[in-house]
Amino acid sequence: MQEYIRDLEKRKEAALQLGGEAKIKQHQQAGFYTARERIDKLVDKDSFMEFGKLNHAENPEIAHKSPADGTIAGLAKINQRPVVVQAIDKTVLAGTGAAVNGRKSHLITNFAVKRGLPIFNLDEGGGLRMPDGMGSDGISSKMMSMNLLKHGRQVPIITAILGDSYGSPTWKAVTSDFAVQLKGTCLAVSGPRMLEVATGEKVSPEELGGWKLHAKTTGQTDQHGEDEAQCFDLMKTFFQYMPSQADEEPPYKETTDDPYRILQEVMEIVPTKRNRAYDMKKLIHVIVDKDSFFEMKPLYGEALITGFARLNGRVVGIIANQPMKYAGAAGPQECLKATDFICLCDSYHIPLIFLHDIPGFRVGSTAEKAAMPTKIMVWNQALAWSTVPKISVVIRKSIGAAYSNMCGPNMGADFVVAWPTAEINFTGPEVGINVVYGRELMEVENPEEERKKLLDLWEFDSSPYKAAGKHLIDDVIDPRDTRKFLCRSLDYACSQKGTKSQRLLANWPTGF
Repeated sequence: MQEYIRDLEKRKEAALQLGGEAKIKQHQQAGFYTARERIDKLVDKDSFMEFGKLNHAENPEIAHKSPADGTIAGLAKINQRPVVVQAIDKTVLAGTGAAVNGRKSHLITNFAVKRGLPIFNLDEGGGLRMPDGMGSDGISSKMMSMNLLKHGRQVPIITAILGDSYGSPTWKAVTSDFAVQLKGTCLAVSGPRMLEVATGEKVSPEELGGWKLHAKTTGQTDQHGEDEAQCFDLMKTFFQYMPSQADEEPPYKETTDDPYRILQEVMEIVPTKRNRAYDMKKLIHVIVDKDSFFEMKPLYGEALITGFARLNGRVVGIIANQPMKYAGAAGPQECLKATDFICLCDSYHIPLIFLHDIPGFRVGSTAEKAAMPTKIMVWNQALAWSTVPKISVVIRKSIGAAYSNMCGPNMGADFVVAWPTAEINFTGPEVGINVVYGRELMEVENPEEERKKLLDLWEFDSSPYKAAGKHLIDDVIDPRDTRKFLCRSLDYACSQKGTKSQRLLANWPTGF
């Protein structure tokens, strides 16, 4: 028995050597952690339980140099919560995907879903291993697993791109609930070398799939990190707002922040003049529990803010317009951002808070070329099908069709209220007057005086009091009571059924 044990220990010790001392040194000198170091830094100390350590490549010619077949996988705890962790090992055959590591990933992913464990991916790598994937038999046996495509947000999937990633790591990132990309890395379908050979296009990794491209242009990542440690922190922070699996509500967190705190600060933050900009993020931070706001896609569709926070310890999703960008008017990116976030929150039982300050949509030929009508209506469809509690507050303005997209009346909100500063209308008074009275104003003796009279009339018509008087909205509230109102109304909305949704959006695509 001692000989058997010594042989086992020798084999497991060899597996811990990854791709060998030279490749480990090269990887570390490039500024990266190894796959095993990444797991140690992410999970609770001494909690990792590995499976597949004795794996090796199916091809016998390279079995001796493929410990764990280039993927480290197992169970662990993060902040005492059980999870599944997978890390691609770049020092083994460039972190390429193949039959054995694909089988391991498939089985442990199935286990995660079966037992309700969130999945953390620490990824980089060069796509499908060649020549293993070549030929009709190779590619047929290595096609994408249906368990990823039909996952239906049964457990949160949280992915970090920590090195240049092509193929499988890319597929995992863009189908995750949260994806963070390390600055200086590339996330793309194929690498620059493959592109040059296949199409003749010469492009740098940064131009092809760098963090700025995805953070600002594609929206395929949710956050970005300066270093690996920050990426791990962002993954853990996102995880704090998530349930472990689809049958649970998000974790409640005790707070000492008074739910009925009066918000004197809002008097200084939000100007009453609608043409003056202010930073909606400052207002959000004042309303929610102290230091609880975590933004998603901060550089993508910047006229709309999405993120998680807590109100009296309960997790909520925030959708708010940002007057600092395009006066808060939403364009194609903002529509996609809102739709994606609504689907995420509804799938994981996270109530939605809408804070309106939107003059409408950014329209014109550029928007029409980007299929703006479709994007507006897909946002509305997601909102209409969502079943989590929803509370809507009109801060300063909510104009035209955007009033519906921000969960105005008849869009499923539990409560719709407004500040006394709110302007609610089909269009802004100036635009409306120019369209309706433009010719008449040209013919009167004193057009500016007449315009002022019309503006005064249309301003009154836009105030929230007419809608409140006919119970088309639920109330007009003192701005200083906004936190108190939200905490109280959430308590009532969640008193019997909690925050549970019907998860009707769980099978919507994770990208649009």
